[in-house]
Amino acid sequence: MNTDLTGSAPMLRRVSQDRRAGAGWSRHRGLVTAIAVFALLLATVAALGNGGLSYFDLSFLASGGATLAIAAMGATLVILTGGFDLSAGAVISLVNVALALGLAGGESASPLALTAAGIAIGMAAGAFNGFFVAVLRLQPIVVTLSTMFILQGATLLIMDKPGGAVAPALAEFYMGDAVPGLVPMPLALLATLGLAWAWFKRTRAGVALYAVGSDAESARAAGLRVDATRFLAYVMAGGLYGLAGVFLSAQTGSGDPLVGNPLLLSLFAAVVVGGTRLGGGRGGPMGSVFGAYILMIVVNILLVLNVSAYFSTVAEGLILIAAALAAAASRDSALALQLRAAAARWRAWRAGMLPRQLGGPDRRLALPAADSAAAAAPRPGFAVRHAQTLRYALPAVVCLLLVLVVTQWTLGRSLTHWGYWNALIVLSSFLAILALGQGAVILTGGLDLSLPWTIGLSGILFAGMTQGMDAAMPGALAAVLLVGCLIGLVNGLAVAALGLSPIVATLAVNGILQGLALLYSGGTPAGFAPPLLRGFMTGQVLGVTPVVPAMALFAVLAVLLLSHTAFGRRVYAVGNSVRAARLAGVPVGRTLVCAYVLSGLCAALAGILLTGFSGQASLGMGDDYLLPSIAAVVVGGGLITGGRGHYLGMLAGVLLLTALQTLLAGSNLPYATRAILYGLVVLGAVIALRERRA
Repeated sequence: MNTDLTGSAPMLRRVSQDRRAGAGWSRHRGLVTAIAVFALLLATVAALGNGGLSYFDLSFLASGGATLAIAAMGATLVILTGGFDLSAGAVISLVNVALALGLAGGESASPLALTAAGIAIGMAAGAFNGFFVAVLRLQPIVVTLSTMFILQGATLLIMDKPGGAVAPALAEFYMGDAVPGLVPMPLALLATLGLAWAWFKRTRAGVALYAVGSDAESARAAGLRVDATRFLAYVMAGGLYGLAGVFLSAQTGSGDPLVGNPLLLSLFAAVVVGGTRLGGGRGGPMGSVFGAYILMIVVNILLVLNVSAYFSTVAEGLILIAAALAAAASRDSALALQLRAAAARWRAWRAGMLPRQLGGPDRRLALPAADSAAAAAPRPGFAVRHAQTLRYALPAVVCLLLVLVVTQWTLGRSLTHWGYWNALIVLSSFLAILALGQGAVILTGGLDLSLPWTIGLSGILFAGMTQGMDAAMPGALAAVLLVGCLIGLVNGLAVAALGLSPIVATLAVNGILQGLALLYSGGTPAGFAPPLLRGFMTGQVLGVTPVVPAMALFAVLAVLLLSHTAFGRRVYAVGNSVRAARLAGVPVGRTLVCAYVLSGLCAALAGILLTGFSGQASLGMGDDYLLPSIAAVVVGGGLITGGRGHYLGMLAGVLLLTALQTLLAGSNLPYATRAILYGLVVLGAVIALRERRA
């Protein structure tokens, strides 16, 4: 790839001049606010300590937030270009286990060699993301989500449980003092990165980051190397994730294949709190550093006040939402527009000027009567009417057939044995339900990342309310489904009314739900599924599990909902063009809210059925369904940016992924391998089905 970023010097000079001209409060508002909040929280910590802050306290705080701060700097670089990276935590985990297993010389290696190795691993992961995003121009969300699962699988293959030992020299280097008694090493490291950023952002490549994030098409038209800039951003971000993994390894002294997973919510909360605008073009890594320390200090304050640690994810989710609202606060924000529109409707109602209050003849546009010749024309055949649906869903069907053939060849008695089909449909039922909700959200151009803990909380609530009693099942079922709808309503209002990014809103809600599930269960879910539900999910009547005919009915209703109702047509209209849909009279906000409510309802139902299938609920029971719920839509021909897809294609994707999982389980391959294959399948599907004009 040509990485020359100097294609248009006048454009770069103009962007740089515009940024200098916009200097002041408007451009530095986020950073200044983050610094002020950080100082206030630091003063609060000092007051709670009753003795001020000693050097030991400052050193402890510096080391405690450094990992998140470094990773947040990397995520900021990607966001500045208008991208998004969900693979940061997985990169950190991979670097951690690699160093714990003695990479680059083991215990005798120097800290610099270990640091270089960690950064190299991170940059390789970043280059992987950058290739698919910048060169093939795939959606950053689905690429980095797939990379996250691939890297998590690779990490588990390297180390399937905590262990190993990191070279002691690494801890001595990063946990010590840069200047004894004056400057802790973590602060020196962050200061060095800050100076490097201060230099880089004044280079042509640094200015290009802001130009691409502000308006990629204008930057491209002006001759900037947009693709090279994005590729560079992902590579640099990966290097910083690797450095964060090195620092974390120095802190822990051992390896843990899941150590980076909890950082995802905190990572984006730190970026938003630091004043970086999601969508690109404004902000910077130094604001994210202060955002990271703000989050860490808030959690520490909660612990000092003896508030349960389970509230930490709730606090982070609320802070993320509040920071996103504050960053988007302006006269033209979605919330401001909603409030002005509501005020205008209120005034019109008081004055009796609403259309429904005026009465009179119907003035709506009357469509001309159908031409008799056109009405008499024969209706196109099924293949013609559904040509696009068949085109995009056919690859999933073909791959499903191939998997079935391989299963029959390797395991035997599959295609001709009803027990296999019965088990396949039962195992597919959870994902088939989730595909309807997630598919509806994706068709609108959104994404629901709150599914894991909506499923988990629903299952925990249901088991806790029923306590294994059939008599309590109807009330618990209604209550939990209502909770799912309320979760979807919160997501939908956050996106439609508050104007938050679907990723930010649903990721924050997922963190809040995790905290609520921990608080409700006390960290140990109790209760069991009622026997009636157990029989519905695992019993058999005349050789058929009861859930099987129920899923056939569900599939028919799902097809009717998305393809033959006004709601379904509105979902497609919003996904194709929000502006065109609004001009055509489609209630965009209501449609978005309904799509997220449907997703929450489906997730709650899946959580209930999972509880019935396993007999009890467990923490994290929904974690394995986030990528498959998106993969089923994408593999089935859905477009991740919305407007294209059909539930029958999604159902084919569900059966494909489940049949593949069954085949892998029969071959005794571990979960890590399945995670890698899932990620590769999604990437392959996106590449094969991407829009060529992209």
